Amino acid sequence: MLKSLKLKGVGPAETFGPVEFAPRLNFITGDNGLGKSFLLDIAWWALTRTWARNSPAVPRRGAEEASIAYAYSKATVGDVSEASTFKRAEQLWPTKPGRPPIPGVVIYAGVDGSFSVWDPARNYWSPKDDALNRERLRSFDFTPDQVWKGLVGGDGTRHCNGLIQDWVLWQKGQDPAFADLTRVLDALSPSDEEVLAPGQPVRIGLDVTDYPSLRMPYGQDVALVHASAGMRRVAALAYLLVWTWREHRLASEQIGKQPAREIVFLIDEIECHLHPQWQRRIVPALRGVMQALTDQQVPVQVILATHSPLILASAEPAFDASQDAVFSIALRDGQAAIAQETWAKQGDVVNWLVSDAFGLRQARSVEAERAIEAAEAFMRDDQQALPAGLKTKDEIHQALERVLPGGDHFWPRWIVWSDARDTTTAGEGLA
Repeated sequence: MLKSLKLKGVGPAETFGPVEFAPRLNFITGDNGLGKSFLLDIAWWALTRTWARNSPAVPRRGAEEASIAYAYSKATVGDVSEASTFKRAEQLWPTKPGRPPIPGVVIYAGVDGSFSVWDPARNYWSPKDDALNRERLRSFDFTPDQVWKGLVGGDGTRHCNGLIQDWVLWQKGQDPAFADLTRVLDALSPSDEEVLAPGQPVRIGLDVTDYPSLRMPYGQDVALVHASAGMRRVAALAYLLVWTWREHRLASEQIGKQPAREIVFLIDEIECHLHPQWQRRIVPALRGVMQALTDQQVPVQVILATHSPLILASAEPAFDASQDAVFSIALRDGQAAIAQETWAKQGDVVNWLVSDAFGLRQARSVEAERAIEAAEAFMRDDQQALPAGLKTKDEIHQALERVLPGGDHFWPRWIVWSDARDTTTAGEGLA
């Protein structure tokens, strides 16, 4: 499991971290452009010593020295700490010779539909491989298209058939992998009423290719390539989970090794394309899926970046501060900084939006937020905080009428204060 990361001279700040990861669930929140995806890229590199999407990190401009310090736990030796200092002449991040340290499976789901998989049975390498002139992929890196159509190496080796072919082959051949896929799709479904279930293979036009399909709630089998973006993303996720664990077990058996002893799952914006019904079920479902696929014998660490308060709300029933953590990235003195937030149940999505994790002052439109904050400043007689166009009680009241519904919970406070102020003003006039 990944224990910690600390960056110097690389990333969104001169010094970033340290980030002390929890062993089970880790949520990373923050505004766009502050380094959430970058942190996942670094986590992937620390675990696999490869760069996702073949995009290595580069030092900050003007940085005299750039380094990545990381620590991980290893079942055989306990916690291990390492660091890499960027070599400018070679333009690389050096690591200890030999294979990556983690004896487990690492899966990275990108926000764009790409996936990277590191499998200790198929991606370990050592100097011996070079001596024997053996090609071994450092990781399986799928573009969104390759997830569907398959992954072929530079030497012509087919590493993955792709979702379209495997799904239909598993289904027609009654392969146990199809039972796993069906189970995973069911677990990742948005609700008990709207269940993702495979339909019969279908053809599109005169194309002789058999395409997988989903049985829609209205009873029709629709080719998966024609399903919604959310359904396609969940289907691709389900397929990659089943494919990764299936191929890992087969490869482990072939080389005479035991299957992985841990799984690390990195996910960037898991809520992308997903309806709120899905967002509030996806994380608990993922943990259950991974435990089911591995017969609940393999610890699973999840590190995910999210913009969704529903994702955090969905974690409340099972969140354990001794095993889980929430981090937020924010600008402080012009630099991005990451901090672990104190866990507290917020109860609903509105409370999550105005919590430290997301930082909105009001869970409303910008105009409503501006009007309410002007009203609050006016009530406390803070004239300096009143924006242009909202300097008087009448201007503020008109703005509130325009942006708030009649039953909004702010109205009683404003009206009671207005009535009390008008009464006081009238009394002063009579005196």
